Amino acid sequence: QVSHILWDPIMAEKGGYKHFMLKEIFEQPRAVRDTTLGRVGQESGRIFLDEMDISPKEFKSFNQIRIVACGTSWHAALAGKFMIERLARVPVEVDYGSEFRYRDPIVGKDTLTVVISQSGETADTLAAQREAKHKGSKTLAICNVVGSMITREAAGTIITHAGPEIGVASTKAFTGQLTALFLLAMYLGQQRETLDNETSKKLVAQLVRLPGQLEEILRRESIYEDLTKVLFRATDFLYLGRGVHFPIALEGALKLKEISYIHAEGYPAGEMKHGPNALIDENLPAVVLATRDPSDEMSRVLYEKTLSNIQEVKAREGKVVAVACEGDEDVAKMADHVITIGTTNELLLPILEVVPLQLLAYHIAVRRGCDVDQPRNLAKSVTVE
Repeated sequence: QVSHILWDPIMAEKGGYKHFMLKEIFEQPRAVRDTTLGRVGQESGRIFLDEMDISPKEFKSFNQIRIVACGTSWHAALAGKFMIERLARVPVEVDYGSEFRYRDPIVGKDTLTVVISQSGETADTLAAQREAKHKGSKTLAICNVVGSMITREAAGTIITHAGPEIGVASTKAFTGQLTALFLLAMYLGQQRETLDNETSKKLVAQLVRLPGQLEEILRRESIYEDLTKVLFRATDFLYLGRGVHFPIALEGALKLKEISYIHAEGYPAGEMKHGPNALIDENLPAVVLATRDPSDEMSRVLYEKTLSNIQEVKAREGKVVAVACEGDEDVAKMADHVITIGTTNELLLPILEVVPLQLLAYHIAVRRGCDVDQPRNLAKSVTVE
């Protein structure tokens, strides 16, 4: 079977940007828009996932979901766990592709295994997919490359229409994956009847507003040049988040490690007292995700607890860079630096808040003179185990 891939050579040019990574960061509004296009009914709130050899009845019957991925895709998977469990009320486990098949995982015909890979050729993820299929599980692929091995071996696919990603450090593919996972969570919720029409309409309305909100974040890119004048000399960073924001803390730390070669650690903010507080001093910047959805009770609770974590860091003379929602005066009073984003549904906030972390890592790496697009010892597609 011949598959036609609609990629143009001009997509692999920098287009006036200094690096491919920066270009791809700025392409994220389009990536989210294109991944959503044709898959949502704005008036009905319905989600349409057509590339499936999995029936609505099967989607309703699965009693567990496994998501398998590596690297940045694993962070998307972890955020997807929060989305799916919240909207579809089905238990989700997240596995590293490199670990999955070495522990004799308990999966079968009642399990949906979701595999995530930008390239669709990641060796460990592909091997995990085959293991799940061998055990009788249906597999669904979230991928950026049409016709890749993972998509060909899956019963269903959600293509992230991010376009070719040249920079080794993933950016637009990640936001595309988060968007695809949110669509999947809504679709599962609708098939399982855990998501009502009114809620669906509100979620779709917020989803289609995301590209405009991303563009607003990107319009303020110049602030990162001043912010990184101080931060680029740090030798260690701590990234903190709670709930669905914790995977984004992990992703922010990974981006900094990948392209600037600075040691960084992502941590659940609620675990600070169990070890990481010992690291905090005046030389350790802490990047804290302190966003919230005012309409969500659990989001408000986690936000208040995150404010306490900021106070913990400040009490130990640590420097705080906070990502917060516009107009948040409480965070502004506590943090040394605040980067603001718009407000949206709690489960969609990760798509907005990861962009400041990408830009922060990018500008620190550039200031340190690092090769942003081709960091040492790394490859774009990991096709060996």
